[in-house]
Amino acid sequence: MTQVRIGIIGVGQIGKHHLRNYAAIQDAAVIAAADVNEAEMARVAAEFKIPHTYTDFRKLLERDDIEAVDVCLHNNYHAPVTIEALRAGKHVYCEKPMAGSYADARAMYDEARRRKLKLSIQLSTLFSKETKIAKRLIDKGRLGRIYHARSTGYRRRGRPYVDGYGTSSFVRKAVAAGGALYDMGVYHISQILYLLGTPKVERISGKVYQETGMDPRRRKLSGYDVEELGLGFVRFAGGVTMDIIESWAIHMGPFEGSFIAGSKAGIRLSPFSFHTTTDDIEMDASFDINGTDWRWHQLNEKEWAYDSPQHHWIAALKGATPLLPTDEVALQTMLISEGIYLSDRLGREVSADEVVRNSKSTAVKL
Repeated sequence: MTQVRIGIIGVGQIGKHHLRNYAAIQDAAVIAAADVNEAEMARVAAEFKIPHTYTDFRKLLERDDIEAVDVCLHNNYHAPVTIEALRAGKHVYCEKPMAGSYADARAMYDEARRRKLKLSIQLSTLFSKETKIAKRLIDKGRLGRIYHARSTGYRRRGRPYVDGYGTSSFVRKAVAAGGALYDMGVYHISQILYLLGTPKVERISGKVYQETGMDPRRRKLSGYDVEELGLGFVRFAGGVTMDIIESWAIHMGPFEGSFIAGSKAGIRLSPFSFHTTTDDIEMDASFDINGTDWRWHQLNEKEWAYDSPQHHWIAALKGATPLLPTDEVALQTMLISEGIYLSDRLGREVSADEVVRNSKSTAVKL
């Protein structure tokens, strides 16, 4: 079967990660790359054997031998580049978060729908072994009626740049739009939303903090103006709720992992465990996740299509499997994250409609 021909826009830290994943997929061929850093692009193109390179991504979009593009830029560049790619007739895979604001994410979503093109967002936790097994148990009704979930993410001292890794672009609203919630929270919130079936958001309350000390020189150089800790509480249609804590930096030991609670049983995702009552006896169980994953790969010839976001994207483009609605999940994740920011600014709970009405584009003008 022919390979899917891809153009990648952005060959920085995230772009290189995506390229390594594509290199492991026989059905994928990255034939073009675009980046404003010409020297680094030349080095990366040589490493990954990419034949065509551009400093203007629009020139890449003019190629008629590319079916899809992969957008690996900072958050406030996602919407303008994605929308131009869709208008050029390309399917788009975009790094998380979906955009810098809900308004921009919605514009991406609507453009893809109008043009009947595929749009997928990098939500890697949806393809973890824990998520796949939890989804199987939930779909089989093992948890009963689900009523509450918790999304957690923990770093003790893990702020980009000021804690010693990454660039200052991750900690400035002008480029990144948000901090811990947009960088890592999107993975955990989207994982829970997917397992809950992406219920309709009704109301959100939240608070964000930037309190722990940091290197004064790095603070000044970076222009650090995003949150290091985000907290939230979400009410969904049907009475389901979710609480959120996402930390880049906090003077605490590790948090317990995210969980989903149901009337018959509960699941903790990390480390994976199953909790229920049998014959009036409380039971905590562990599952053989690795053995199950191995067996599913032997028995299901299309299991490879869920090994990673890139495997799934290529499989969907080739028609081997339906595309998971990562754009819908990512859009709801944006709504919740921006709702936390709005709630913090207003000092009260906000409705989903308020978030939509107040959301403004943060996209960089190209």
